Amino acid sequence: MRVLVIGSGGREHALVWKLAQSTRINAIWCAPGNGGIGSERLLTNGSLVQCARIAVDDFATLSQFARDQRIDLTVVGPDNPLAEGVVDFFQAEGLRIWGPNKRAALFEASKVFAQQFMERHQIPTARAGTFQDAEAARKFAALLGGRCAVKADGLALGKGVLICRSPDEADAAINQILLGKTFGEAGRQIVIQELLEGIEISLHAICDGKTALLFPTSQDHKRALDHDQGLNTGGMGAYSPTPFLTPEKMAEISRLILDPWLKGCAAEGINFHGLLYPGVMLTQDGPKVIEFNARFGDPETQVYLTRLENDLLDLLEASVDGTLDRIELKWSDSSSVCVIMASGGYPGAYQKDLPITGLESAAEVPNVKIFHAGTAFAEGKFRTAGGRVLGITAWGKTLSLARNRAYEAARRVHFEGAHYRTDIGSKAL
Repeated sequence: MRVLVIGSGGREHALVWKLAQSTRINAIWCAPGNGGIGSERLLTNGSLVQCARIAVDDFATLSQFARDQRIDLTVVGPDNPLAEGVVDFFQAEGLRIWGPNKRAALFEASKVFAQQFMERHQIPTARAGTFQDAEAARKFAALLGGRCAVKADGLALGKGVLICRSPDEADAAINQILLGKTFGEAGRQIVIQELLEGIEISLHAICDGKTALLFPTSQDHKRALDHDQGLNTGGMGAYSPTPFLTPEKMAEISRLILDPWLKGCAAEGINFHGLLYPGVMLTQDGPKVIEFNARFGDPETQVYLTRLENDLLDLLEASVDGTLDRIELKWSDSSSVCVIMASGGYPGAYQKDLPITGLESAAEVPNVKIFHAGTAFAEGKFRTAGGRVLGITAWGKTLSLARNRAYEAARRVHFEGAHYRTDIGSKAL
């Protein structure tokens, strides 16, 4: 088979890396790809993955490329092209593609839609309100004592959520999004949720329109600094599995969240083929959904795919074809940890085009894989090209072993201003 992966981040590098291990794939392209993706080789024939410099939102060029290269399956990584309807576009052209269509992608593309869907179908979530008027929003936030999450309705690169713990902070967040237009059109509406207390985990389930197979647990680390301080980011690290959920609790989450979600989709004619990623807070009152995403998480993908024992191509095809009920997910018993190395200043302004050294030394640490996110390769050297630069990922029999390997590898990599959290996985330990 010939496969095209759309995207350029660490998630897409992990998807390409895992797909390259399939015994059924003899060619992979990634558009636009990144510095590290083009160095992956296929198991079947040793050929290199090829990067095609096509923007993720250039649907016409992407679809023409898929026809020209006789692509059998296109795999969509990022949220933006899904929200803009790349799946619908490809399907209208008669091309096979994996990911939710534009309507199904609303679970991530509109926090207002997702919140109201959960309320309609009794999916446990936070008390919330949706607003376009700043004064009405401030009154609702005051009812919550200012302890709330203020969220831009649309996509904002994982940064459109402001956590508030006082009325003044809530007012400032509302003004920033609704009046200051910090997130542009994405903030034309906002959702204000009560601030849930507990342990936050990331869940993933691959879906085919009628069946949802739940992945093991993982935990993301959204804040930029240790001990969950600093600004929200796209994710500074993750690990899997977490020790917070027993198999019985996982079954309860499936019953409370996935079952009504599937029934709600059926009732509303939403045909979801792809990856559903609910962020869940384990509260004293049980698990509650904070928000939905409609694609693999980043950096959760890196820890999941280093533990997945199935051929990823088999899962994606079953998701497209509606045959997931014939699939049994298989996972290694190992733990996996991903530490994100970010550019100085991220998630704010940062410098690009800085040389990266130490990658070969880091790769010598046992059971380590370095996934590239914001890198470019030119004249034989890797350079920084984004905010989140590398996902240093390691696995081992225990979380401590995996964690130690990841940090040992991270210490060997250098670029000016590099920073990373030093507490990834510490909540589990």
